Amino acid sequence: MAATPSLQSTSTSASSTASRKILSHYSIIYNNRSPKLPSLSSSKPNHRLLLLLGSDATPKIGVLAQRIAAESDSIELRSISWRTFDDGFPNLFIPNAHGIRGQHVAFLASFSSPKVIFEQLSIIYALPKLFISSFTLVLPFFPTGTSERMEDEGDVATAFTLARILSNIPASRGGPTSLVTFDIHALQERFYFGDNILPCFESGIPLLKNRLQELPDSDNIAIAFPDDGAWKRFHKQLQHFPTIICAKVREGDQRIVRIKEGNPQGRHVVIVDDLVQSGGTLVECQKILVNHGAAKISAYVTHGIFPNRSWERFEYDDGGDPGAGLTYFWITDSCPLTVKEVMNKRPFEVLSLADSIAAALQIGQLF
Repeated sequence: MAATPSLQSTSTSASSTASRKILSHYSIIYNNRSPKLPSLSSSKPNHRLLLLLGSDATPKIGVLAQRIAAESDSIELRSISWRTFDDGFPNLFIPNAHGIRGQHVAFLASFSSPKVIFEQLSIIYALPKLFISSFTLVLPFFPTGTSERMEDEGDVATAFTLARILSNIPASRGGPTSLVTFDIHALQERFYFGDNILPCFESGIPLLKNRLQELPDSDNIAIAFPDDGAWKRFHKQLQHFPTIICAKVREGDQRIVRIKEGNPQGRHVVIVDDLVQSGGTLVECQKILVNHGAAKISAYVTHGIFPNRSWERFEYDDGGDPGAGLTYFWITDSCPLTVKEVMNKRPFEVLSLADSIAAALQIGQLF
């Protein structure tokens, strides 16, 4: 029987695999403080956090994983062999599976495209069965969050469907899977998850607050919420800023955005929401703020989805005309396909979730 490959040779193989652009997905495997069971594996105890390399369909998730790895010298990048059969179905392989035994494992997933969800779920369901000590799924963007309720008989709440799928991930030796996700669309969605998963709901708003403090006009910032839902989600985290609340009202057959509360006159107004798709609501909110005297307008969303390149509708304003564009449009790297498209394009600026993910995993305490 062939000897189990060493960690060093496996890491070298992973680097070579990445250079050949073989499909893969990042996962995080971090140090196990519990005693190693020598009878279960012939490999030496692993005192490094292993990040298994992700898919060509989501290349920028690799950048996020590298940033997480940079948070600790104990993190090492690894790859999963991510190929397809002739019929298009995934052909997956986890290298050195015996070396994973007894470790704490986390998987950094990206569900930004429906076509890659099934293949990632296959890995997510397989990892806990490798006799690991615990399993954490890091899913920065919960993609079906906007489909969270039924308005007519026959509507399907796909947010509930995905939550139930994740709730049935097999338990590891340490118990239920932990889930780390950011700024889920509706607060009630936390109750969609079953008892076999432990959701941890994080937010990208601290990244925004840190960035706002760096601006030269930080003392003139006001926060605008495009609707009551955004206000409910974020107002407690941003309560020390002057607040403007917008609302959609119906006039005849049209829905018009109006200012419900607050005064943007002379302010650098930052529109804050959890996600953006077509951007129509943000554009309408921008117009009404300009009409009420805003000096500058920027925007922040945790999840920049932008289907069909809808990000192109947002122009850059260098300070002269807030009606023509945005001074900044901040997004996080939760949606890697968008990051690839808008990188180094004004007004967009990417705020990385790497530090927040590292903190959520408590990497500093585990090593």
